[in-house]
Amino acid sequence: QVQLVESGGGLVQAGGSLRLSCAASSDTFSNLATAWFSQAPGKEREFVAGDNGSGGGTNYRDSVRGRFTVSRDRAKNTVFLQMNSLKPEDTAVYYCAARRWTVSTNPNDYRYWGQGTLVTVSS
Repeated sequence: QVQLVESGGGLVQAGGSLRLSCAASSDTFSNLATAWFSQAPGKEREFVAGDNGSGGGTNYRDSVRGRFTVSRDRAKNTVFLQMNSLKPEDTAVYYCAARRWTVSTNPNDYRYWGQGTLVTVSS
């Protein structure tokens, strides 16, 4: 069982930056694909960015490509989502998720989830 704990959310003005962290409880995390999802009020959970772990490679939702960067610190079993040039429409609860094999954009494909961290971008 892998437990994920997100942190780093908060309130930021448009154009600002935040870095989200997702810390895992198990060393097997390094072999898992990880992803970040966002869920705005009244909307479905959407894929934001993913990292394939040992398999290499990342992918991003079109609306965040060039602004957000996903990275991983294997020694600390932690993945990060660096969010720059934030926009009000980025406001959502952000969730970290992990699964075996490769990144999927479908949230139903993920076995492990964090509790979420709220990001609020003011205009």
